[in-house]
Order: sequence, then C-alpha cells, then structure tokens
Amino acid sequence: MGPYVLVAVGGAAGSVLRLAVARLAQAALGAGFPYGTLAVNLSGSLVMGALAALFAARAGDDPARLFLMTGVLGGFTTFSAFSLDAYGLWARGEAGAAALYVAASVVLSIGALVVGFWLVRQVVAS
Repeated sequence: MGPYVLVAVGGAAGSVLRLAVARLAQAALGAGFPYGTLAVNLSGSLVMGALAALFAARAGDDPARLFLMTGVLGGFTTFSAFSLDAYGLWARGEAGAAALYVAASVVLSIGALVVGFWLVRQVVAS
C-alpha cells in the first residue's frame, strides 16, 4: 500500500474511534462539559508519545508510523500532533518557542473558529 492509502485508511479508523470514545465519555460523564473531546485529546496524546518513542529510531516513510501516527491518530485527534510538536520544541531546549507555539495555536485557532463562524453567519443572514 502506498503512503497516502495507509494514511487514508488509518484516518478513517481514527475518525470512527474518535466518535466511539467521545460517545462513551459523554454517556458515562454527561454532556454538560466536553468530556468526550478531553478524553480523545488526552488518550491521543498519550498514544502519540508512546508511538513517538517507539518509532524514534526509524526514519523516512515507515509504513507503521504513517498508518498509526499520521493516519489513525490524525483522524482520532490532531491534538496529539500538536502535543508532540510542542514537546519537540521543549525537548530541544526551545522553551520560549514551545510556549509561543502553544499560546499561538490555542488563541489563533479559537480566533479563526470565531471568524469562520462569523463569516458564515454574515452570508446566511444576507
């Protein structure tokens, strides 16, 4: 299988897994707080860390890495990739860059969501 097919199949599996975990968390803990998203982000980050350590010595387009890290975890939660990137900066001694990346990612992503929401509301209201 080519790398794009591996990522696509893994992404589909991760998306289905995300829905299952989110629904289980919501059923167990209620819908008043985004427990499902939190469960997905935390578990995805935990698994990303474990896989990153496992695959650290492998270079290039390792099929298992592409399927699991880019595909499954990419479909499950991009928060795991964000967490790995932030940790990578921190581990290289770039604490300032890590803090900037975390703050910019959170603030700018929420800002972009608000702008996207506002834009659609403007078009729909017209």
